[in-house]
Amino acid sequence: MLWAQPKKKQLEEKLQRPPTFGFLLDIDGVLVRGHRIIPAAQEAFHKLLNPEGQLRVPVVFVTNAGNILQHGKAQELSALLGFQVEPDQVILSHSPMRLFSQHHERRMLVSGQGPLVENARALGFKSLVTVDELRAAFPVLDMVDLQRRPKTTPLPRNDFPAIEGVLLLGEPVRWETSLQLIMDVLLSDGNPGTGLATAPYPHLPVLASNTDLLWMAEAKMPRFGHGTFLLCLEAIYRKVTGKELRYEGLMGKPSLLTYQYAEGLLRRQAERRGWAAPIRNLYAVGDNPMSDIYGANLFHQYLQTARSVGAEEGARGPWKQQPSTARSCTSILVCTGVYSPEAPESPGPAPGGGAPPFHGHRDFGFSPGLLEAAHVVSDVHEAVQLVLRKEGWAL
Repeated sequence: MLWAQPKKKQLEEKLQRPPTFGFLLDIDGVLVRGHRIIPAAQEAFHKLLNPEGQLRVPVVFVTNAGNILQHGKAQELSALLGFQVEPDQVILSHSPMRLFSQHHERRMLVSGQGPLVENARALGFKSLVTVDELRAAFPVLDMVDLQRRPKTTPLPRNDFPAIEGVLLLGEPVRWETSLQLIMDVLLSDGNPGTGLATAPYPHLPVLASNTDLLWMAEAKMPRFGHGTFLLCLEAIYRKVTGKELRYEGLMGKPSLLTYQYAEGLLRRQAERRGWAAPIRNLYAVGDNPMSDIYGANLFHQYLQTARSVGAEEGARGPWKQQPSTARSCTSILVCTGVYSPEAPESPGPAPGGGAPPFHGHRDFGFSPGLLEAAHVVSDVHEAVQLVLRKEGWAL
C-alpha cells in the first residue's frame, strides 16, 4: 500500500530542493527479521516516499546476503515495503564481481547455495562448475559422510577440463564437502583428479563475497555467516600448506569496493530521476558493527583521505571507478538486529572502552575506532528522521 499524505506535505514536496544525500540501507536486522518486516521500516518509508509512491531521495539496499537473485530480492522487498523496488537498487554481497571481467572467461568452481549458476552468470561468468558437479565427476573426493561414500571405486577420469578459479558466493549447505573439494582444487592447481607433490603458490584466483561472521534471523542469538565458512577454509589452507589463502577480491560489507559500487548506483538513480545536484552525503544504516558500521566508517575515512590528497586512489583491483562525488559517509547503528546495547555479547563497542573481539575478516585489518557509529538509534525510522532533520528536509 502507499500512504496518503496531507496537501501541505504535497506542496512541500513540490518546493523541495533536489536531494544531495542518499541512503545505504542494510536489510536483515534493519528492515526485516527473517521474513517478517520490522514495523519501524514501514514508518521510515512513510517519510521517504512522495504522494506518488516514489522515493524522495536515492536509496539502495545493501545486503551481505547472496543466495537469491537480484530481481527476486527486489520483488521480496517490494512486497514487504509496499512500493516498487527496482533490481538495480539492490546490492547483493557478490554484485561488485561484475567488475572483475578479467575472470569472466575462466572456468570457475562456484560454492554457495540457492541459484548459484544463475547468479554467477548474471555477474558475467560464463564457464561454471558447481561443487555438486565436481563431486559427481570425482566421487572419491568426498569421504566425510559414510553414507555418501561411493560403494565401488570409479575409474579415474582424464577428460575433465581444468578449473581456473574459485567463486565463493555464500555459505554452502554441506560445509565438509565444499571445504574438501575447494581445497582439492587449490592444491591440485585445478585438476582435482590428480595429485601434485607440491601445492602451487600463488594458488588459483579466489573471489569471495560476504565476510559476515554472524547474522541475525528469528533466533535470539546470531547465526553463523559466510565469514565463518571463510575462516574455516583459511585455517585449513594455512594448516595444510603453511601459507595464507589469498583473495583476488573480497566483496560485501565492509569492503571499500562495495561502498564505491553502491555510490555509483545512487548516482545513477539520481540521474534517472533528473536530480542534477551531486550526491554529497551518504548515510549507511545497519545493525552489524563489524560489517555495516566498520564499512561505512572505512569508506568515510577513504573519502576524507581522497579529498585531502586531491585525488582518489580507489580500492585495490584491476577495475576502473568513476571519481566519487560524495564527501561523507555517516554510519548509523540500529538496535533491531545483531547489535543490542543490553546484550553483553553484542559485537559493538565494549563497555568501559575495552576492545571488543574482532569479528571482521582478516584482510580488512582491525581499527577499533571504526566500530564506533556516528549515531546509535533505536530503529530505521529514527535513523531516517535523524537524517532528514540533519539535511533540513521536511518530516
